[in-house]
Amino acid sequence: MSAAPQLGLAADWLEAHGAHLTAQEIARQPGAWRDTHALLRAERARVEAFLRPVLATAGLRIVLAGAGSSAYIGQCLAPTLLRHLGRRVEAIATTDLVARPLEWLQRDVPTLLVSFARSGNSPESVAALELADRCVARCWHLVITCNAAGELYRRASAGGPRLALALPESTHDAGFAMTASFSSMYYAGLALLGGDGAAGCDALAAAGSTVLAQLNAPLRELASRPIERTVFLGSGAFAGLASEAALKLLELTDGGVATMANTALGFRHGPKTIVNRATLVALFVASDPHARRYDLDLLEELRRDGAAGALVAIAATPGSAAAAPDTGAGPDKDGAGVRWLLAPGTAGLADAELVLPFALIAQLYAFHSSLRQGLRPDTPCASGRVHRVVQGVTIHPL
Repeated sequence: MSAAPQLGLAADWLEAHGAHLTAQEIARQPGAWRDTHALLRAERARVEAFLRPVLATAGLRIVLAGAGSSAYIGQCLAPTLLRHLGRRVEAIATTDLVARPLEWLQRDVPTLLVSFARSGNSPESVAALELADRCVARCWHLVITCNAAGELYRRASAGGPRLALALPESTHDAGFAMTASFSSMYYAGLALLGGDGAAGCDALAAAGSTVLAQLNAPLRELASRPIERTVFLGSGAFAGLASEAALKLLELTDGGVATMANTALGFRHGPKTIVNRATLVALFVASDPHARRYDLDLLEELRRDGAAGALVAIAATPGSAAAAPDTGAGPDKDGAGVRWLLAPGTAGLADAELVLPFALIAQLYAFHSSLRQGLRPDTPCASGRVHRVVQGVTIHPL
């Protein structure tokens, strides 16, 4: 029996075009979130025994760390966790921590280092853990990884004030780009530290499945357009997601599409000069009513400018009565000339939860853009200069 098609493409076609791993890993994410939820439930007693006294520590600083896409997990989580925990929460990439540990780590400030890592074999991931122990007098570690065989998981499981969680195998991408690993580690961080983040797993998984089913075709069509530059915009949790979306598109097109990420308010301060007729601007529209006003203001400004080749609003609910869900059939522009990609089944979700279905939208667009460029999404960098697990990093002694 032949394998089932993925993302609207036949299994043998995906195999022949070097795309079957990435397609499978994008498509299986709702199930991976459910698998992650089940793991967290099973580990609940151990997690609470570790986290409860740590989070009760006076003056605690929480640092969310990772490299590349794993760093953007922290950027997505930080605003929500700061608000929920009432603690000092910062997202600092391991690539920054390792290069300048004495500028980022404070010896006399008790610190919980939360490390996100797909493989756990990146040199910076392991070095950040060791440097934090050397540079901070009271340091705890929460490691969230997708690879129980990774070096980071092994070291974090060796004892001491550390808790290591290896997510289920369904989260461990074999393809080049982080897809299921990104969203599942984000879900785990939100569920563990964000309060009731895990309570809506079924609703989030259902919304993710609907996004994959209903928006795959319109995103494939959008990716078929002759775009040379893409800008992703968002605020709060969506600022980190904009950076992740930009990286995903850059990676999967092997740099064939130039990308940028910014915030709605920050974009006006110079970066807007990137926009021309070969530019797609995609804005993750906030559901938070205050932030949403700024997003809608910028969409209107960009519409008036008339400079972009395409202007896309990714949202849970429309910004005007004229905006209707984009199913790929018929006209796709509302009265303001903005294409609204509404994530079905997401109305009422908080912005922190919307990161998950919105990430699927960014991944689908990057995947189809890669294929349009004639690349193999599972191994898009034909030159071999960039690797699935970073290579060539020398960790210098402090």
